[in-house]
This record gives sequence, C-alpha cells and structure tokens, in this order.
Amino acid sequence: MKRMKSLLMMCFIFIIIFSLAACNSTEKKTAGTKPAGDGGDSKTGIVNIGYTGPLSGAAAFYGERTLNGIKMAADEINGAGGFEVGGKKYKLNIVSLDDKYLPNEAGANAKRLVQENKTPIIFTPHSGGVFALQVFNQQDNFLIGAYTSEPKVSEVGNDLTVRIPPRYDGYLKPFTDYEMKKFGKKIAFLPTSSQYGKDWADQLKKYWEKEGGKVVYNSSIDFAKETDFFTSVTNALKEKPDVLFIGGASEPTAKVAKQARELGFKGGFIVMDQAKFDEMKAVTGSYDLLNGSIGVMPLIDSTNSPAIPDFVKKYNDKYGENPGSEAGLNYIGMYIFVEAMKAAGSVDDAVKIQAHMQDGVSNIADNVRIYQFTKFSGGGFDGELEVAAIEDGKVVPIKVEK
Repeated sequence: MKRMKSLLMMCFIFIIIFSLAACNSTEKKTAGTKPAGDGGDSKTGIVNIGYTGPLSGAAAFYGERTLNGIKMAADEINGAGGFEVGGKKYKLNIVSLDDKYLPNEAGANAKRLVQENKTPIIFTPHSGGVFALQVFNQQDNFLIGAYTSEPKVSEVGNDLTVRIPPRYDGYLKPFTDYEMKKFGKKIAFLPTSSQYGKDWADQLKKYWEKEGGKVVYNSSIDFAKETDFFTSVTNALKEKPDVLFIGGASEPTAKVAKQARELGFKGGFIVMDQAKFDEMKAVTGSYDLLNGSIGVMPLIDSTNSPAIPDFVKKYNDKYGENPGSEAGLNYIGMYIFVEAMKAAGSVDDAVKIQAHMQDGVSNIADNVRIYQFTKFSGGGFDGELEVAAIEDGKVVPIKVEK
C-alpha cells in the first residue's frame, strides 16, 4: 500500500513538472510575436519585419538609430489601428538581430528571420550586409530594405533590393568643388575600412584626380578594432594634405576629426554620408572643430519638408535625442513599404510588393513625408540631395546643381 502511495505521489509530481515545462515552452514560442505598440487580436494579422544590423560594437549607435526609425513608424501604424490589405487588418512586428556590422552575420541573421519569422522585408544598414542578403533573397522571396548609398547594390540586377538613401556618387562633385575651392587640391584618405568605405574612397579618388587633385595619402581605419586613431592621423598629416576624407559611423568619425585638429590640422574635411554633423557634434562638443567640413545636411536643420519639425519632436520625446537621417530615412522607408503592400494586395509576396514601390512613394501621407521623394527608379527612392558645410561654427546649406 505504501509503495502504491509513493508511486502515485511520484506520478503527481511528474505531472506538475511537465505542465510547468509545457507552459514555459509556450511562453518561449509566443514571445516577441506581438506587434510593436499594440497587442492585436484574432482578426488582426501580424506582418513580421526583419532587421539585421550592428547593435553592439563601434557602430552600435548607428544601428540603433536605423532601427529606431523603423520601430517608430511601426508603433505609429499599429497605434492607428494597423493597415488593411485585401479586406484584412494587419499590424507590424519588428524582429531585430545584431550582426555586429559583419556581412556573414547579416546573412545568417536573414536566413533565420526568413525561416523562423517569415519576414517579407528585411532592413539592413550596411552595404556588406546587403550584398550578403542579395545572394539568396530572390530565391527566398524577401525584399531588402537597403539603408546604404552604395550604387552597386542597385546595379547587380537584384530587383528585390530597395535602396533607401540617395546614391553617394551624387555627392562627389559638390564635395570636391567645395573643398578644392576652399582649401586646395591635396587630399589624404582615412575612411572606414568597410567595403562601403573602400568603394566610396575609390570613387572619390577617381573624381578628385580627374579634377586635377592629388591623393597624398590613402589608407583606412577599422573602427571595429581601433579606438585610438593617433597613429593613422599622424601618418596622414605628415604628407601635408589640404583636405582629409573621413567617414563611417558618426562617433568614431568625429574622433578622427577631433584628433586631426588636436594634431594641428587646419584644412577641410570631406565627410562621407554615413557620418552626420549633428551626431559628430555630440563628440566634438561644438561645430567649431568641424569648420571647413562638407557632408550631408542634418535632418534637424533641413527646411525641405514641413513634416520635419513634428517628426523631430516626436522622435525626441520617444528616444531622448534629435533624429538623424538614419532614423528619418528608415522611418519613411517603413511607411513606403506598407503603402506598397496595400497597393499590391499582398503582405508576403515580395515580387508583387516591389512592383508597387512607386505607389508606396506616391501614397504616403504628407505628415510623414519628411523627405521629398517623388519617384522609385533605379532600384531606389529618388529625391533632392541636401548638402551642408560647417562655416563659422554653423550649418550652411550648399546648393547642388542637378
């Protein structure tokens, strides 16, 4: 009898353990499936949107800001009740993975996002990641939200790649003209060592030399491994350049500029479009150290759209800082993708959604149109380039001739 009671007690204990394990397993499977900003219900579908980018390491802030723009748009769309496609309501769920700015990690993350979350769109904010995803995205039927200005991502014949920022080759002429006129024709190169940085440098070198300039020093910096740039900057300044070409994520780029000034450099800076003046200012302390620089216009200083002030306020209230173009371009990009889904009548067919990207550009509401995109052409959004220089400690717009 005692033996029977012991067996019954053991069975009872095992039942409780297995029940708890089952509950725990269910929680793990459902975690993260709620849409951003709202819970949804049985009548509301969920569209998982993927993101792979640097969320740790030297480019972590850059990655977080691109992700913030996507999440903010998703929160707003979900907060307004979602969106309707084919008579059914949907809400967005952003699934993000850290790739440490490494192309191989981006590729592995994308495979996981597609297999586990069935993401019809995956955003990635670096050209190396885009190229890694382009190997299989057409076969796996997902769109790449390519936050990179690298022209090559639009020239490889991958129709399911949507480039969000303007191509960087549009900056070559205004950047070169300004610096040559202000400072001279000798330039030293110290950009990020990423593939994007190498391609940017190659294009600028060709254009600079075509305009009669001379490259007196040509190197790069691995921001993932280096935190003190004294040796690199010293070697570049030994060649007595008039201009330094620098760039990559904003924070390390600002440190390069600051060290150059500390070492006595009086010339100008060409700042590649990944780095943003307003974010660099947070490191340098003021714009004075950046006098003579030319780069992209900070979003907060742009007067190109009446929607910008409201967006800046909302972003600042949500994240405690002013938004840069990383946040702004990915924010508007998310809205454009949703409008393309609506026009395509599909939330999961990448080919159909891509075929309606122009509808996406045309149909977004004016209150979210913080960039004046008018067309989807050449694999990306087409709009006016905004260029700025730092003069006397202030941001000054520079007119770009078309």
